[in-house]
Amino acid sequence: VQLQASGGGLVQAGGSLRLSCVASGNIFSDATMGWYRQAPGKERELVAAINSGGSTNYANSVKGRFTISRIYAKNAVYLQMNSLKPEDTAVYYCRADRGYRAYWGQGTQVTVSS
Repeated sequence: VQLQASGGGLVQAGGSLRLSCVASGNIFSDATMGWYRQAPGKERELVAAINSGGSTNYANSVKGRFTISRIYAKNAVYLQMNSLKPEDTAVYYCRADRGYRAYWGQGTQVTVSS
């Protein structure tokens, strides 16, 4: 199983970015997919997650600004990030949870300048 994340970059405050994560292997259809982030000196935290039924949950800090979605035909999950703030700066990781197993993708850096 591999998770390939992409879409990070440098953006000004108030801007937008869209992260993508494509999963290989036969897990995507019934996995809960999530985006996590880790800022320097801080613990990794959940940003948003979407289960196989399409139910979503978000960290309070991103509600109303970020949207998680998934496309089964592409084995992909996305994180649309709008109204970005400097405090959103972090390495963002994609994660798949299926049963008792969790799989992580490599991180993608998001930097928001003020």
